[in-house]
This record gives sequence, structure tokens and C-alpha cells, in this order.
Amino acid sequence: MPSPILYNKKFNELTEEEKELLTINKKSISDFVEQSSIISDVDYATRNAHAKTYAVLKGEFKINPNLPEQLQPFFDKERYDLIIRFSNAHLKIKQSKKDMPAYGFSVKIKDDTGDVLANYPLVNFPLFPLNSVSTFLKLFTSINHFFTKKWNTLIPLIIQITKVVPSLFTVSFLKNTIKLIGQRNNFFLSFDYYSVGAYRLGEYMIKIKLRPKSPQKNFGKKMNTREAIESYFQSNEYTADVLIQICYDLHDQPINKLNREWKNSPFIKVGEVKIGKNAILDRTCENELLSFNPFESKTIFQPVGKIQKLRDEAYKVSIQTRRKINKLLHGK
Repeated sequence: MPSPILYNKKFNELTEEEKELLTINKKSISDFVEQSSIISDVDYATRNAHAKTYAVLKGEFKINPNLPEQLQPFFDKERYDLIIRFSNAHLKIKQSKKDMPAYGFSVKIKDDTGDVLANYPLVNFPLFPLNSVSTFLKLFTSINHFFTKKWNTLIPLIIQITKVVPSLFTVSFLKNTIKLIGQRNNFFLSFDYYSVGAYRLGEYMIKIKLRPKSPQKNFGKKMNTREAIESYFQSNEYTADVLIQICYDLHDQPINKLNREWKNSPFIKVGEVKIGKNAILDRTCENELLSFNPFESKTIFQPVGKIQKLRDEAYKVSIQTRRKINKLLHGK
């Protein structure tokens, strides 16, 4: 087994142009969140992405007793408490029977005192369509402007979308897109979930995969996603293997090329996520305001990479604006 490539902060560094575009993008995020209750026709400010919450649940992370020796120092307990949020990636909350199958499975890992060890926002598609930070920021800003300013920003949005198209034509991206289309009607909990970008595990750099043990693809076919999830946990438990890949070679496991899958790095099982029956928590303002910013994790578990670095500022702007608006709306 080759030696792992070790973490270096240079993987995260943005250019001056990218920093300027990020400043513009943060303003567009704030504007979106301020208008989000109107955009989604709800009585609270929503997130700037993954706006729709299907459920917030409690769970546990059980460590693999046969964990490789090199990984054992990172997990000093046999189990950890989890708070989990199921969501849809759309910026707008839509009251439709069927949502697009772009799902989020966000995990907050806590220690014995209740402090956060790590946040992992996982999604059911393993790749990200863009490697260029500048292109992504311009596109994301255009999308926010479109939702807040409507038709006068349609042409700029179309221009930015056309710039993204070439990035979609990689073998990995096309293969996974075709796979997702075939699974579009499957039950939320039957999907694998992925970290997309890389994360630190101490000085190692890893990707994460959540693989359900007993996927029930056809559960709740006649229900919408939220109803199906609620029905499932009335009588079922959920268990998924937590697998990681370690970066050994930047060509085979690139950090800043998110539209390519990692290869030649075996999956290692580090544990299991377990969610019991009746684990869904009540829908409260506190649960809706939960933040799963991966940069709120302990340093040794934080994200790696330029696109990942953008999340830090984006999450902060989103949660700060949401809390401000919801305090005004509800006096809390």
C-alpha cells in the first residue's frame, strides 16, 4: 500500500479574483435568504440550498471494531450520537407530489458533552459538475439573482449555464447521471450518499460514502418523499455502512477535480450509521435552524479543496441571515 498524500493548506487557497467573486456571491446569498420566505411561500427564512427539510432525526455512529490500526487514533469511542437532516437540494421549497431526486443526508457528530466533532453534508450524487471556482461562483450568483430579481436576470443565467455544459461530459459524470436517472423513483433511504469533495482525517485526505445495508427501493411508492420517510420510521430501522477512501495519488484521487471519481483507492469501513424506529424529531424552529457547516467541525475533520472552501463563507452568511430574519418574523 503506498503512503497517503498528506494534507496541505495550499489545496484550499483561492486567487484574488476568486475572493472578489466570493464577496459578490455572499451578497447574493444574503439577498436570497432575506426573500426566501416569499420565494418558497413559507413563514420562515430558508436555506440558500437544500431548502426543503424532509425530517430531522437522532441516530448513532458505531465504530467498526476491526478498524485498521492507522485509523484508530481518530475514534476514541465505540459510538457517537448523531443529529441527521434529510433534505432536497432545490433552492425553493416546492409543494409537489414528486421532487427531483437530488437528496441530502447531513450528519452532525457529537461527543459525550454534546459538542460538535464534525458535520458532513452528504448527497446522493458522488460528483460536482464544476472544477472552476470562478465559473461556479458566477453561476451560483446568477441563480440567486434569478430567484430574487426574476426575468431580468434570465439571459445572464443562461450564459453561465452554457459555460458549465462542457464539464458535464466526463465519463464519470455521464455514468453517474445515467445511473441517477434510472433510480429517480427510488425511495430516499435506498440511495448511497457521498461527501463529493474531500475531507481531512488528521493529516490524511479522504472521501466518504454511506451505503445502506438493506435498501428498500420501492418503499412508499404512492407517497411523497416526506410521507414515505415518516411512514418508514414508524416500523423500521435504518443501518448504513460508513466507508472512506484515502488519497494516495493526486492523479487517481484528485482533490480539486470534483467531476471525477476517485479510483485505485479501496473503500475502508470505519463504522455504521444507525437510525432507530420513531427517531424523527419534532419540527421546531430550533431544528430548522440547525447548521451543518463542515467548517464548524474540529480542525482534523474539516473539508479540503477550493470548492469546499467556499462552503465556509456561504454557510456562515446563510445561517446568520436566516437567524436574523426568523428572529424578526417570529420574535425568537
